[in-house]
This record gives sequence, structure tokens and C-alpha cells, in this order.
Amino acid sequence: MFFSQAGARPRRWEASQSEHKKWVEVFKACDEENKGYLSREDFKVAVVMLFGYKPSKIEADSVMSSVDPNTSGILLKEFLDIVRKKNEAQLYRNEIRHIFTAFDRHYRGYLTLEDFKKAFKQVAPKLSERIILEVFREVDQDSDGHVSFKDFEYAMNYGQKGRGT
Repeated sequence: MFFSQAGARPRRWEASQSEHKKWVEVFKACDEENKGYLSREDFKVAVVMLFGYKPSKIEADSVMSSVDPNTSGILLKEFLDIVRKKNEAQLYRNEIRHIFTAFDRHYRGYLTLEDFKKAFKQVAPKLSERIILEVFREVDQDSDGHVSFKDFEYAMNYGQKGRGT
């Protein structure tokens, strides 16, 4: 109800010139043979260089399956789009984490109904307690009286679509 109406979706983010330049440099560094594209292994190295982790087989498969079948790998334009989207998602997740942390005043790693009430009184003082309770119950996916970051992130990303509410 509440989060699905809030439209909490990431806004399109544009890279700065220096970030864009760094991404191009990483592409070129990983395209050691100047083929004009990155192979699957080249792409994995580029992700490590930019994001500090090795992509899973599923992530690499997903990226490679989206590549134009007429090419042998990921072209620069495709690579820049992939990196922009990954960066955008990472920034959005950090935003969600920041909001969750602001709500979690006792640093417990979960939110209680009281945390929700205090937070909503600050950001939406005219919201009734009944609505706040509805929102809390909606976000508390396992009904344990605590909203974990996972619950909160799910609500912020997907609202209640597909949950029968």
C-alpha cells in the first residue's frame, strides 16, 4: 500500500566526466588485445576493478546473454551502460541503507513499530497511527514485530506488488 504508492524507484543517474573516463580506461585496460570488446573473462576483471568483487556465474551469464549475438563480446557502449546501471543500483541501495539507519536510532539492525512511529511523525506528522501500523505490518514480511533491512529494502524496491495485497 504505502511503499508501492510512494514510487520508490531509483532515478536515472548520470556519471561525471571523470567517472566516465575511468570506465573507458578500465574497458581499454581489460581489452588487452584491442579487440574492441570484452570477453566474459575480461568483463569479470573489469567488475573487480570497478566494484571490488568478482561477479557470480549467474551475473556474468546474464550480462553475456544480453550482448548482441553478432559480436564476440561486450562493446564499449554496452559496457558503459552496464556499469552505469550497476553504479545506479549501488547508489540507490546505499540511499535505502541510509534511510533505514536513520530510522534505526538504537542501532539494532531492525525497526520496531515504535521506530516507525517516531520516524513517520517526523516526516509525515499528520499520518494517523492506524496508517503507520498498516505500513509497519505490510513491511514486516514475516510478522515477527521487526522490520529487517531486507524487509525494508524489499518494500522500498518493490512495494507490495505480487504479495496479494
